[in-house]
Amino acid sequence: MNTTNVLGFERLAYNSEKLPAHRKGETMKLEREKAKELFLEGYNCSQSVFVAYADRYGLDKELALKLSASFGGGMGRMREVCGVVSAMFMVAGMETGQVHPRDPEAKKANYDMVQKLAKRYKEEYGSIICKELLGLVPMPGKEKKNEEKVLQAAEFTDTTPAERTEEYYKKRPCLEQIQRACDILDEVVFSQKQSEDV
Repeated sequence: MNTTNVLGFERLAYNSEKLPAHRKGETMKLEREKAKELFLEGYNCSQSVFVAYADRYGLDKELALKLSASFGGGMGRMREVCGVVSAMFMVAGMETGQVHPRDPEAKKANYDMVQKLAKRYKEEYGSIICKELLGLVPMPGKEKKNEEKVLQAAEFTDTTPAERTEEYYKKRPCLEQIQRACDILDEVVFSQKQSEDV
């Protein structure tokens, strides 16, 4: 059965719905591995997740890279909302995004999905904020006395990306979080979608 998302993009052949029975369940493995490979090639966290799903929607790789580029490093390296989380929301938008201006039900469905994804990510990692996930500032409620003023003054304005070295990959949780985001998308977005399509 061919399916289309809210934007009218037909899902491409590698979607699990079109895979032979012996390959069902491989879709997420493929996307999870693709996301890992993209990150190890040097793409940012947001690009790695979003581009791994580009084939589902017939998006050109270059276009998908450009669409997701600004969300890396917690939105342009400002260390705000994690780029992995932003990419999950972008994928959710491809599946549930509102396309008609006066469709509050569709808007609500998308916002519900975004909040489910955020909640699930927070349950696993404690936050959706890059600087907290990286340990650059304490998680909320874990600040030390007199530290609050320092945290409020902390600004992340250095736009120079960190060099990708072996040490970089060892100390950053990003790769694991990228792969886990693919699992979360499968469990929250695509499992729900499959049960609705049946």
